[in-house]
Formats: sequence, structure tokens, C-alpha cells
Amino acid sequence: MIDSSRMILPLLLVPLPIITVFLLLRAETQTPRNKRQVKLWKPLSTALVIFIAALSFTQPMHVPLYSALILAGLALSLVGDWLLIDSDERPGLFVSGLAAFLFAHIAYIAAFAYAQLARSTPFDFNRAALAAAVLALIGMVLYFYLRPSLGNLRQPVLLYMTVISLMVHQAFSGVQIGGGLLAQPSLAMGGALLFYMSDFMLAINKFVFDGEGERNSIWVLSTYYCAQLFIALSASFVR
Repeated sequence: MIDSSRMILPLLLVPLPIITVFLLLRAETQTPRNKRQVKLWKPLSTALVIFIAALSFTQPMHVPLYSALILAGLALSLVGDWLLIDSDERPGLFVSGLAAFLFAHIAYIAAFAYAQLARSTPFDFNRAALAAAVLALIGMVLYFYLRPSLGNLRQPVLLYMTVISLMVHQAFSGVQIGGGLLAQPSLAMGGALLFYMSDFMLAINKFVFDGEGERNSIWVLSTYYCAQLFIALSASFVR
């Protein structure tokens, strides 16, 4: 019999990263940007999400390898978060941060694929093909929209877009029709889509508007941390 009091523990901690993300948004939108506060609240917010994911090891519905892969992805995201803080002043850090997130998505792809194997989720070719076609179309439109502004970052950005699209596709492939919202397939899918949206807005703001849409950081960071939180929580509800 599953102990529901244990299952609710990760959910009880969700308000903590919500508070730190609110403080992060306040620091990001100050004029001038309060980088000292950003360097405090941004890694702390991600660290709290990592802690929530780590709590999955105490949960009856977790799968150890899935939890480990999610934690690896979150740890790489923490590295990426830190590198991107100073990327406006040091452009070389942007590519390093992009690489950290690329490997984070690879970890998530492996996690989502393993979860499907662990649950013996049947492969739906039609749904997978439709998802691939939609993601390919969106990716091509976005890339060719960004391409004139990318300069020498065209290849790294194209590679990153390909990998994050594969991550969204893998999450979508595991969705079970009629499954609950508080379950790995739904949480992973929600997290993957929000991550995609966050990076979509970040790319347009950075490359098309030269980062001048400062208020866009509210939407970028809100969707990003919701994405990471959903993915972290998914580790507690795999089976």
C-alpha cells in the first residue's frame, strides 16, 4: 500500500522555488539589473528544484535510473544558469551555457525514453510521426526567422534547436491518453513544452531584439522554472 503522506512531500516544497524565482524576477527587472541578487537567487532557485527532484528517491513510485538522469539534467542546467548570468558582458559564456543546456536535454531524452521502457509504454507511430512533423515545421520557421541575426552562432543554435526538439518529441511519445496529470508522462510533457516556449522567447529576445526586451525575462524565467519544476516532480511519479 502506497503511503500518500510520503508522496505529497515533494509537492509541499514547491512554494520554496516559487518564492526564490519571484525574488529573481524582481532582481532581473530592476533598473539597472541587480546582478548581485541575480547571482544569489538564480542558482538557489535551481538548487531547490534539484532538491525536489532528489526527494524522488524517498518516493514509492520512483525509478532510480530515471531520478538519476533527471538530476544530471538539472545539475547541467545549474551550470548553464550560472554561465548565462554574465553572457551579455562575456559573449563566449553564451556558447558554454548553450552546451550545458544541450547536454541537459540529452539527459532528459534518456530519462523520458527509459521511463517509457520501465512502464512498457506502447509506441504510437502515428502520434510520433505527427509530433515530429509539427516540431520540424516549428523549428524550421523559427530557425529561418532567427538566422539573419545569428552570425557565427548559426550552427550551435541549429544543433541546440534540434536537440531540444528531440527532447519535446521524446516527452510527447510517452504521454498516455487518459493518464493523470500528476504522473510522469503528463509532467514530463508539460515541462518539455514549457522549456521549449522559454527558449523560443529567449532566442527571439536575444537575437532579434538584442536583449532590449528586458520585461521579457519575466516570461522567459517563469516558463523556464515551471518547466524544470515539472520535470523534477516527474521523478516522483514514474510508475
